[in-house]
Amino acid sequence: MAEARAPADPARVVAIAERWLGTPYLHQASVRGLGTDCLGLARGIWRDLHGAEPIAPPPYTRDWGESSCREVMWEAARAFLIEIPVGAAEPGALILFRMVATSPAKHCGILVPGPADQLALIHARETTGVTREPFTLPWRRRAVAAFLFPG
Repeated sequence: MAEARAPADPARVVAIAERWLGTPYLHQASVRGLGTDCLGLARGIWRDLHGAEPIAPPPYTRDWGESSCREVMWEAARAFLIEIPVGAAEPGALILFRMVATSPAKHCGILVPGPADQLALIHARETTGVTREPFTLPWRRRAVAAFLFPG
């Protein structure tokens, strides 16, 4: 279980996430520089930290969470990462977002340092690929879970 392990060095997680900046968006992909979605970014960080992924995600559609109403991403994160309170998240944490209040969490990103001691978010979006943007109030309101990668 991930809870019994110490967390990975947050600076290392941030550095890995920064190497993904500029990667185009590609649904279900996880190849730095070629294409990724938000889950692929998290998977890529895992691989840089640990090598092989513990499980391969099954194929998923863009509406994968709505059909079952299960918190699939949250359940998977709990199985392999270290859950922390959202309010305690600092750079290096993986944040899960509920994009629609009544839907499962389906988006994720990595908190990183921003300008003037603010937090920023590195994540993959369909319209922009992997970018860094301020971790603004609208993002904070959608944040429902936070995790640390195990060391």
